Amino acid sequence: MYTIAVVVGSLRRASINKKLAKALEKTGSDLFTFSNVDISAIPLYNQDLDDNIPAVVREMKDQIAKADAVLFVTPEYNRSIPGVLKNVLDWGSRPYGQNVWAGKAAAMTGSSPGAVGTAVAQGHLRSVLSFLGMKLTALPELYFQDLPDRIADDGTVQDDRTKTYLRAFLVSFKGWIEQFKA
Repeated sequence: MYTIAVVVGSLRRASINKKLAKALEKTGSDLFTFSNVDISAIPLYNQDLDDNIPAVVREMKDQIAKADAVLFVTPEYNRSIPGVLKNVLDWGSRPYGQNVWAGKAAAMTGSSPGAVGTAVAQGHLRSVLSFLGMKLTALPELYFQDLPDRIADDGTVQDDRTKTYLRAFLVSFKGWIEQFKA
């Protein structure tokens, strides 16, 4: 069973993206082992620290390195990705020559109250992940509009249509990972 590192680009306790990540984990528990990456204590990237990387950053990089693939679940802030997510991506690629992201299979999704469900943020994230050398799945794309009756706070999917939609995304991601593990 593949291990998926899950990076949620939100720090908020009641984040709808954390809720979406939980729903994906529950929906795909028979496909993957999920490893949640806690980004809440990651300091702002500072090149002066490259020779003395904080322990919390080393732990994050080790967790990513051990995973077979990475799933990014991002909110959309001002038509882009949150600063905390960009910060984690920067740390993971540094110091030069120690890019933990390079060659990793990856997928992304995100949730917002609006109808476009993080489409613009995912476009920006796609650009950054491509530069970092990640093997990003192109399809299916999953832009998720958060509606309270679709996913409960604990990640339980409330309706069959949503469960089918999330399951199809995860099955496709598994197929994508298998291409790189073969």
